[in-house]
Order: sequence, then C-alpha cells, then structure tokens
Amino acid sequence: MGEKREKVAVIIGPTAVGKTKLSIEVAKRLNGEIISGDSMQIYRHMDIGTAKVKPEEMDGIPHYMIDIKNPTDSFSTAEFQYLVREHIHDISKRGKLPIIVGGTGLYIQSVLFDYQFSETRGDEVFRRELEQLVEEEGAQAVFAKLEAIDSASAERIHPNNVRRVIRALEIYHTTGKTMTEGLETQENNLLYDIALVGLTMDRTKLYDRINYRVDLMMEEGLFEEVKQLYDNGIKDCQSIQAIGYKELYEYFEQKTTLQDAVEALKTNSRRYAKRQLTWFRNKMDVTWFDVTDEEKKEEILQYIEGKLQL
Repeated sequence: MGEKREKVAVIIGPTAVGKTKLSIEVAKRLNGEIISGDSMQIYRHMDIGTAKVKPEEMDGIPHYMIDIKNPTDSFSTAEFQYLVREHIHDISKRGKLPIIVGGTGLYIQSVLFDYQFSETRGDEVFRRELEQLVEEEGAQAVFAKLEAIDSASAERIHPNNVRRVIRALEIYHTTGKTMTEGLETQENNLLYDIALVGLTMDRTKLYDRINYRVDLMMEEGLFEEVKQLYDNGIKDCQSIQAIGYKELYEYFEQKTTLQDAVEALKTNSRRYAKRQLTWFRNKMDVTWFDVTDEEKKEEILQYIEGKLQL
C-alpha cells in the first residue's frame, strides 16, 4: 500500500490555445515524453484536421497515442484508459516524466482517476425492441433516443454504430443512469501524483486563432486529406465525426457549398473550444494559466516542478 505513485504532468485546454508547442518545451526541460490526450489523433491519415503534431515539431520528443488506429476502427474510453496507463507505467519505469496533452476531457479523466468500466447487465427484450426499431425506421431513430437522454455519449458515438448506440440506451434502461453519468459519479480517486495545468486565453483572441487555424489547415491540404478518405469509401464511422471531417463530407455529399462547409468548421471548432473550457472547469481541479498576452512557459515549468517535487 505504501508504494510511491507515478508522477504525471497534464496539459489541457481548448483547441488552438497552444498546448502542443508548450508541451514540447516542457518535455525538453523536464526529461519528459508526451502522450496525446486527444480522441481523434489516434487515427492514421487524419493529420491536418486533428492538428496532429508534425514530426519536425516534435524536436526529438517521443509521442504516443498517435496513428494507432485506422479510420474505420472504433475506439472507446476504456481502451484509451488501458493504453495510456500502460504508456505512463513504461515512461515512468525508464525514469522519464509522462506528459498527457490534449483536449478530450472524459478520456483524460478516465486515465487519472479510478474509473471502472464494468459491464452492466443487459436487457435482451429491450435490446430486441431497439433492433426492431432500427429495422423498421433506420439507425437515426435509435440515435435520436440517445441524443435525447445522453448528448455527451451521442457526440462520441457515430449514429451508424448501432451496436454502441443500443448499448448506451440499454445502460440507461437497466441502471437509470446514462453512460456519461455512470462515469462522472464514480469515486474520484486519483491514481497518480499529478500536476494539472490548464491553458486559457481571452475568448475573442482564441476564436480569432481558431478561425485562422482553419484557414491555415485548408491551405495545408485539409480539403485533399478529407477528400481522400471520402474517395476511399470511409463513411459512417466514428472517425468521420471529427470536426473538420464531417463538415467537408457535407460538401462532398453535395449538401452544402464549400464556403459554408468551411464556415461550419470554424463555428463548430469555436463551440467545441467553449465546451472544452466548461467541461474542464466543472469536472477537474485545474491550475489555469492565461496565455493571452505573454508566454507563461517558465511559470508553468516552475509550477510542475514544485507540484511533482521534481
């Protein structure tokens, strides 16, 4: 019981706030290695739209949980939890500091705290009713039920991933709690010694940065990246729910103009950033650093060193 807990630094914050650049500086100074805490950077061939760190930007720092799945693969919070904990243990064992960097709050929280993904007992009759509904009215009919009771799960699960949609509804039916509530009401027992750093900035400046980054992504070839996935027949899967991909798919399916698709991408990115900030502030005990007007690298380094007693 007296075994020392592994130390973990965590850098979170909304999209486009500057987490990637800072995390590499921190890793270089504190002998660290980086674990991506982003639910979409796990997919191969989805580089520009997920703002994946470029090899030349890594500056020799190893990065994990990037390019580990094909776009057609599904991926769960439980799998993320297992893999990241393995990386934390391996990095720590080699005398390095694991640094989790990202913006997918529930994924990161599931790693740091003692979350149990126990299998809830099913209800076969209820499941068959839902399967019948899919046959009669289509996948969207059951997905609408999930959106109505658990919008957070609906954001993570693709409407056509019928098995997972039904499973989420079954959990609510048998327990009275949504899948999301089931996770959030678990005991918040930390498994590691953590320094949890949050980056924030003036909302207007952040939104300007997001808009600029979308324009830059288009210049760097986001259109071509998404078109290749579309042309390869990669549809109706979890990965394409990612912001930057679903909007351009609307264009390829001739449901909107390219200009409107890009505007939707910017709008959805801004809304996502707002949701990220709200989630982190409500769910985790974060030490925030406002990086609106100046670099806080030294201050953040000192905070992590002091908190983890490095």
